Amino acid sequence: MTRFEGRSALITAGGSGLGRGVALRLAREGASVTIWDYDEAALAASVDEAEAEGLRLTTRALDMTEGDAIKTAVAEMVAREGHIDVLLNNIGGSLHTPFRFLDQTDEHWDRVMSVNVTACVRTTRAVLPHMIKAGYGRIINMGSKAGRFGSLFAGANYTAAKGAMQAFTLQIAQEFGPQGITCNTLCPGAILTPRVEGLLEERQSPEERESVLQSIPVRRHGTVEDIAAAVAYFASEEAGFVNGASLDINGGQSMVI
Repeated sequence: MTRFEGRSALITAGGSGLGRGVALRLAREGASVTIWDYDEAALAASVDEAEAEGLRLTTRALDMTEGDAIKTAVAEMVAREGHIDVLLNNIGGSLHTPFRFLDQTDEHWDRVMSVNVTACVRTTRAVLPHMIKAGYGRIINMGSKAGRFGSLFAGANYTAAKGAMQAFTLQIAQEFGPQGITCNTLCPGAILTPRVEGLLEERQSPEERESVLQSIPVRRHGTVEDIAAAVAYFASEEAGFVNGASLDINGGQSMVI
């Protein structure tokens, strides 16, 4: 498939895990993909994996808690590509802050909000003028099952941050839909990346993990490929009438009418 031929995509925190999986999926379908990450070794590994498939990824190492760094990196990408058609705000995480609310400090909240919300807001603000100029854009925000239903292993700060990203999605979808730009949220359950595996092992016993698995109707955890497929749909022209949506990807573990 080459449905992203001629399209340019930016994926934040794309050096590993979900971000890398999405980057490879979009590149396979013809997109020119740029990934940002603070981890230069992860970026290099992503490039190696792409090249092994005959694909190309453009990488940029930066600290996304620095607002000026985001502005500079967006300007560089536009100068190189001419346009940014797809933005996946993938950066986030609980940052291994305490699970229990009363164990969390102001610093824990500030760090989680900075990475999960502020970095995404700044990136979106920097990218939107270029999408407006083109009259086209696909913005996909990475939410979480936690932001909709709470979490058994990530704390209140992470849950609140992901809930905030869903609310942010609704406003961006409403405000910029008339300019040809859609904005949607993905809300994954526990996707077994190495980072999530480590967090689960740290915070849940084997018996608790098995109980959680049995609570998922499809009887498996999610994979990177599950998320990459959903991003590819939201990023496509076929999803042009899908705007302001939150897509639950949790195997039916949590459902709403």
